[in-house]
Amino acid sequence: MTAFSESLFTRVPVVGILRGYSKEQVLKIVKIYAATGYTNIEITMNTPNVLEIIAEVSKQFSGRLNIGAGTVTTIKEVGLVHKAGAQFMVSPVVDENVIAHCVAKGLPIFPGAYSPTEIFKAAKAGARMVKVFPASTLGPKYIKDVLAPLDHLELMPTGGVTTINVPEYIDAGAKAFGMGGFLFKDELIKKEDWNGLEQHLLEFKQLFS
Repeated sequence: MTAFSESLFTRVPVVGILRGYSKEQVLKIVKIYAATGYTNIEITMNTPNVLEIIAEVSKQFSGRLNIGAGTVTTIKEVGLVHKAGAQFMVSPVVDENVIAHCVAKGLPIFPGAYSPTEIFKAAKAGARMVKVFPASTLGPKYIKDVLAPLDHLELMPTGGVTTINVPEYIDAGAKAFGMGGFLFKDELIKKEDWNGLEQHLLEFKQLFS
């Protein structure tokens, strides 16, 4: 299994989040996603047949993408998705036991935190970067305010990140972004408008060029 690549992670510091799509849809989306230059993908645990999907994505795209599992909340889940091929973990919460387990296995983990105390605890426990979630209710100013006293932390706002507010988040000090619905437009996917999805991804990626 190819290890998590820091160079891939920072090349385009966006973690695209896929939740609830079929294996066929995921493979089509990920093919376009990788072809347009993105480098990090997350498939959530509450996706049907998630282990099979992660295994197939890993088989086809390992070395081109960092492949992660999202909505991971237990040590058992870490073991299952890592065995399937996941190279990093994303969680909606701060569970210090899960973080410690990932650190011991050399697996980067991005736990979700809301308050400054949660954010600090997650970082102290060994998080690769802290996912500030849900960012949609907080906004760029919150990131800036948290980083004022805690400027050694790396934060990844997730939820509600768009073309409009990415520059504001970057100015506020965010180092990466978790993105689902805005990045993977459901109306395009349902219509199988793959050219439209490709153009949308290319336009958004220009913000990181």
